[in-house]
Amino acid sequence: MNAARKIINDPVYGFITVDHPLIMDIIAHPFYQRLRRVSQMAFAHLVYPGAVHTRLHHSLGAYHLMCNALSELKNKGIDISPDEEVGAKLAILLHDVGHGPFSHALENILIPGVSHETLSLRIMKTLNEAYNGQLETAIRIFTNEYPKPFLRQLISGQLDVDRMDYLTRDSFFTGVSEGVIGYDRIIKMLTVHRGELMVEEKGIYSIEKFLVSRRLMYWQVYLHKTALSAEMTLVKIIERAKELLKRGKEVSGASGPFDFFLKGGNEENQGSFLEQFLLLDDYDVMAAIKNWMSHPDKILSRLCRLLIDRRLLKVKLQAEPFPSDRITVMRNKICREWNISEEESHYFIFAGETQNTTYDPSEERINILFKDGSVKDISKVDNALIHQTLSRPVKKFYICFPLTSLDLD
Repeated sequence: MNAARKIINDPVYGFITVDHPLIMDIIAHPFYQRLRRVSQMAFAHLVYPGAVHTRLHHSLGAYHLMCNALSELKNKGIDISPDEEVGAKLAILLHDVGHGPFSHALENILIPGVSHETLSLRIMKTLNEAYNGQLETAIRIFTNEYPKPFLRQLISGQLDVDRMDYLTRDSFFTGVSEGVIGYDRIIKMLTVHRGELMVEEKGIYSIEKFLVSRRLMYWQVYLHKTALSAEMTLVKIIERAKELLKRGKEVSGASGPFDFFLKGGNEENQGSFLEQFLLLDDYDVMAAIKNWMSHPDKILSRLCRLLIDRRLLKVKLQAEPFPSDRITVMRNKICREWNISEEESHYFIFAGETQNTTYDPSEERINILFKDGSVKDISKVDNALIHQTLSRPVKKFYICFPLTSLDLD
């Protein structure tokens, strides 16, 4: 029996078992522990007060579901070696380790042109060197270079353990029951056919419920108007800080790592880039925003106060883009009321679009394996709920504006 064994009490699944020394070492590593300081749902807690869980919670949950899925597949006679098992578990454990502060909200603003997947891979490679190549299989699975594609599909696809955990966990912590999925039944229905991950015929309805739950969670939680407003305000704060720095104004972050990226630190800075990133988390950003509430620049200080005091910009959503002339009228009005320039008004009144797709057949497909050996895409199954119309993206246009005398009605 392996002496290296740890149990973690998780509020969603109960006890999660860690029973491999390398996995225990990775979980204890500072690179992984940083995820305790990166929120899973950015500003969703401004709407749902319980949504304060972190990327570490989600990562451990996805790891637990991966353990269950691998165990189920092995019980069905699927050949998975001990090395592949550890590799898949490490890959899912580290799949989000490259997320920066507030995850997707700041991904292309604070560190432009570098995705969290790119950073996750770089961190995995750094850990691989530190552990003498023991993460090689995990990296090959993560980059889809391993000859068993179903292992990668468990990590990244339209029916992966990543999505299964975040839907289950996010619905738990927000209290939004529409996100509840039958993750345990879905895992029981997983199988492998010709090297590809598939779902047994009996699991069709559980998959449909999973896809519909994801759609509902997007509009009700992830793209909620208040959360959207807070995230966009955060983006505008970083944009303003960078604009002031460009003009030679004094804008100091609350920490060295945050200053590094605020002032344009990028990959050309070689080793210091990853070193600084691994010291960066939500705390750096929020401490800076609290400091900037009293910054002499009235635009920056006002944006920071809006966020800290939760006096957020109002958001309106509609099916059509907002007319540019109407936006201009609103901007002119706020320029007069607040005595700011037309350029400065763009920080408080702006439009954009957001979209969600229930099931995208151009992504990794969800295939159903029937008893007669035939295979069908979930959207092609007879009487399928997930049909052609649900595979089209639903697009909504939004406008953000302050709660002043401005009126859209």
